[in-house]
Amino acid sequence: MGFLVGKTALITGGGFAQLESGRPGSIGYGTALAFAKEGANLVITGRNVGKLERAKEELEAAYPVKVVPVRADISARGDNEATVQNVVDRAIGEFGRIDVLINVAQASASGVPVAEHTDDQFALALYSGLFATFYYMRACYPYLKEAKGSVINFGSGAALGGSPGQGSYAAAKEGIRGLSRVAATEWAPDGINVNVVCPLAWTSQLEQFQQAYPDVFAANVAVPPSGRFGDAEWDIGRVCVALASPDFKFVTGETITVEGGLGLRP
Repeated sequence: MGFLVGKTALITGGGFAQLESGRPGSIGYGTALAFAKEGANLVITGRNVGKLERAKEELEAAYPVKVVPVRADISARGDNEATVQNVVDRAIGEFGRIDVLINVAQASASGVPVAEHTDDQFALALYSGLFATFYYMRACYPYLKEAKGSVINFGSGAALGGSPGQGSYAAAKEGIRGLSRVAATEWAPDGINVNVVCPLAWTSQLEQFQQAYPDVFAANVAVPPSGRFGDAEWDIGRVCVALASPDFKFVTGETITVEGGLGLRP
């Protein structure tokens, strides 16, 4: 068993997803798997209750950890503070602590040019990503301070490179990067480590897109120089595990870009 036994990780967007190969099909679930392997108890959120319950079933069957699924949807029309507080209250009620906050959840309208974006499409990206990250960070802060814990947020290469059709998504992700840098500076004296990961992982959504539109996929999706996309657990989730290690406190406020071949394989 790993070095996170007795710790609690809160992961947004942690519902079950699987590739045809059997590997994890989303960054959230891949990260949840990586933390479960190290012995961390988990609180996972998402909009799909079925996927959350499936993740709980799979992870608890394989590892001696407890997984608490909580449905949560951050949106422009929701009572977001109450939604987030409910998740945090469940975590504290079940485990009495929050050691790691991992903000993965993000929705967006992809493929829409900036000039054609609607207000609702822009709000979708900002609320599900930037606002959700902010609400969870603020609500978890007292517990992270007590635990000398870690925050791991997610940016995107689409924002760094200015990918066409990703305006609202990129805006949300760059907002998250800026928020994370400020929090890293403000929270470092409290012993809280804050980092941003910019991943490029092979997911079930990409797999389905490739199968449905192979020509469009080939014309618009660039394969990393390593010749493969990152694995959601091996290359992304295990980087997050490393960032949550007490021995990793010397790095804070950095952006870590994770593409194919850069992670920690077994």
